[in-house]
Amino acid sequence: MKKSDFAFIAVILAIFAPFALSETLYGWYKSFNAEHGMVMSFLKFAILSTAGELLGLRLSAGIYLKRGFGVWPRAVVWGILGMGINLAMIIFSNGVPVALEYCGLQGATAAMAGPVTLMKVLTALCISIGMNGIFAPVFMTFHKITDTHILACGGSLRALATPIPMARIMTGLNWDAQWNFVFKKTIPFFWVPAHTVTFLLPGEARVLFAALLGVVLGVLLAVAARMKSKG
Repeated sequence: MKKSDFAFIAVILAIFAPFALSETLYGWYKSFNAEHGMVMSFLKFAILSTAGELLGLRLSAGIYLKRGFGVWPRAVVWGILGMGINLAMIIFSNGVPVALEYCGLQGATAAMAGPVTLMKVLTALCISIGMNGIFAPVFMTFHKITDTHILACGGSLRALATPIPMARIMTGLNWDAQWNFVFKKTIPFFWVPAHTVTFLLPGEARVLFAALLGVVLGVLLAVAARMKSKG
């Protein structure tokens, strides 16, 4: 391990350890999370998903920071996207059970409010499929566009104030990789099962778990990139 690895671990511990060690701080977190869900969604994704990208960069390039990477604008974008993910989870977790009952699967809404049963797992799977089939492709494409824009701006904070040239970036995207890897592989083989587990959790834990999944995916993508380069 390098000094940067210890520094990264130290920062993560400094952020999260106090909440694990202090019941007062943890109680404040739960209260604030319940009252200001959107603010907490911004913070969770800004911190955790950005940390996942940094960890992925460390695994793929051997460093946590690279010139032009744009940590701060990425964190802001992740925070905004995190609020969108929170809203999407609310919409689909409430709407899909109603749609299932409309289609004849009675008890879906009640199952989601109760303990883990076969009906709850099936409903959670349907919620995950609905969200990842409708929301995820748009979200992933927009996230790719913002990443490209941040890199084009040299990782500077001015990326947040500079209009995104949507048409030019969308035309230049690698749609073959976007479709054949991001959509066809990560959605059915990672996000659908992962979000099925997410929707089995209590409502207050879902956004935090979803943000942690961003860390896991960053690591998996970095490992896959390394294996591909070696191959």
